[in-house]
Amino acid sequence: MKSEIPARATLRRKAARVRDELVQAYGRPRWGSSLSAVDELVATILSQNTSDINSGRAFGLLLERYGSMEAVRDADLSELIATIRPAGLANQKGPRIQAVLRAITEARGKLDLKFLRKLPLAEARAWLTQFNGIGPKTASIVLLFSLGVPAFPVDTHVHRVTGRLGLRPETLSADDSHAWLEQLFVPEAYHDAHINLIRHGREICHARNPRCAICPLQRVCDDFQRRKLVDAGLPRRT
Repeated sequence: MKSEIPARATLRRKAARVRDELVQAYGRPRWGSSLSAVDELVATILSQNTSDINSGRAFGLLLERYGSMEAVRDADLSELIATIRPAGLANQKGPRIQAVLRAITEARGKLDLKFLRKLPLAEARAWLTQFNGIGPKTASIVLLFSLGVPAFPVDTHVHRVTGRLGLRPETLSADDSHAWLEQLFVPEAYHDAHINLIRHGREICHARNPRCAICPLQRVCDDFQRRKLVDAGLPRRT
């Protein structure tokens, strides 16, 4: 029998401690120069299932060739696919990008997403995720980083690390974890927590062979505490 999920207030205190410990370990991430919401949307589509280096290169080539998202929207598809080839899956991403840009234009009359700032978070996220290929993670990245809307993006690293820490139910999907974690972290912590959880997942809390011996979150990590019990030959808590 699995243990019950701790009370939400307890998890909020734990989330605050995790955020503080990560800031001590990695520092407070700086806000970079943000892209416009439409540019961020396209850049995030390019980043799906590839590395930051590859997607960044593809986005740079896109801007160099076309100069504006209006030109990307109206570009010859085969030329667009060739341009974004470094991002991988270009045959999928090219049509997806153009379809989204055309749908935004049709719905709003222009390529501008600033109106989303005035909507409640759930409505803003739902508006973006109505388009094929735009999931909660992509929508949350656009809302948080380009529009200043308090959304908490959950990628594979954030999902894995928060699961091991015990900040979310083990069976909660990545898509459903967005709303769950938004209730745990205070909005002003979303940026720091998101960036540092990703860094922690990349550098320490690997999917395979996590580097638990040097982890700065040992004291607040449920998975680490379970591993200690196993190593000590004690029965695991259930």
